[in-house]
Amino acid sequence: MAKSAAKDIPDDIKAMSFEDAMTELETIVQRLEQGKGSLEDSIHSYERGAQLRRYCEQKLADARERVERITLGPDGTPETRPFDAD
Repeated sequence: MAKSAAKDIPDDIKAMSFEDAMTELETIVQRLEQGKGSLEDSIHSYERGAQLRRYCEQKLADARERVERITLGPDGTPETRPFDAD
């Protein structure tokens, strides 16, 4: 995670699993879509949601970097290569 982006994410979010962060983000989106709550609560929820989104995006980017593709080498033996989306 980029150092500046990591500073913007609170420690309680950094301690979350990807799944827990996505669940909280979904809850925030639903609450904002319903338009319930005060303006101040909505602003706070939006800011929290933005932090959760950045965290989830970074977790996905980190996972993508770790994914390896298994291929057969020239001699027929399995080998791994870094994931290439192209």
